Formats: sequence, structure tokens, C-alpha cells
Amino acid sequence: MAALVVVLAIVVALVLWAVGIYNGLVTLRNRGDGAWADIDVQLRRRHDLVPNLVETVKGYAAHERGTLEDVVKARQQAVSASAGTPEERARAENQLSGMLRSLFALSERYPQLRASDNFLGLQTSLQQIEEALQNARRYYNAVVRDFNTKTDVFPGSLLAAQFGFTKRQYFEIEAEARAVP
Repeated sequence: MAALVVVLAIVVALVLWAVGIYNGLVTLRNRGDGAWADIDVQLRRRHDLVPNLVETVKGYAAHERGTLEDVVKARQQAVSASAGTPEERARAENQLSGMLRSLFALSERYPQLRASDNFLGLQTSLQQIEEALQNARRYYNAVVRDFNTKTDVFPGSLLAAQFGFTKRQYFEIEAEARAVP
């Protein structure tokens, strides 16, 4: 009888242990989904700002058509990549960041553009969005790190594989894209 109680206690302990690991994985997965949604919101805000920025610059630097078209094209690619993986989105966003830097470089050649309140307001808004995006990206990557660690280490790896939890991708940016445009 005592052996049955010991076996039963061990089984209950194993079930509770498995439930704890499973719930931890689900919690981290949900936090990752929420963090990704935060990144998505900031990227959409950024995408929505770009047409206004292009129109403002167009008024002062109309003959810089190639740069403006490149910015619009990069924005369209970034919007199109919104259904992709973090790696695909990061690649598209890095391209957009590079184009935005070239757009802001135009302001160096056009002092009247730098003096425009509308341009300065848009530039400030973009800087705020970039800071919020950086914070959202940092939190997402921290959650992904924790999730991936939990799915990799023993004994969590056994349950993660059993229940179909797979590693997530980080949302990484290229070194040159790290500077705020």
C-alpha cells in the first residue's frame, strides 16, 4: 500500500512538473505574440509617416525624384513584408531605414527644408517612433530569448518538442540600420 502511495505521489509530481513547463512555454509564446504586435504597431506608424515625409520633401526638392521614388518603393516593400517572418520584415525595414537616411540627407542640401516646421515635426515624430520601435524590439527579443532557452534546455526541450513548440526568430537589424534616420 505504501508503495502505491509513493508511485502515485511520483506520478502526481511528474504531471505537475509537466503542466508547469507547458504553462511556462505557453506564457512565453503569448508574451512573444504580444511583443510582436507592439513591434507591428510601431512599424505601421512608421509606414504611415513616410508618405507625409515624402510629400514635404517633394515640395522643397522636387528634382530629387530618384531618392523620393526609392523611399516610396522601400516603404511599399516594408508594408508588403508585414505578413512575413521577423527576418523578412527586418530585411525590408533595414532597407526602408537606409532610404529614410538618404531622404534626411537631402535636408543638408536644402536649408529651407531644414527650416520647415512641417519637416521638423515629421522628423521629430519619426525619431519618437524609432525609439518606441527600439524598445518594442528589445522586449520582443528578450521574450524570444527566454522562450528559445526554455525550449532548448532539458527537460523543457522534451515537452516543447512533444507539444510542437518551435524556436522563434529574433527581430534583428543590420549594424548600419541601427542609427536613427
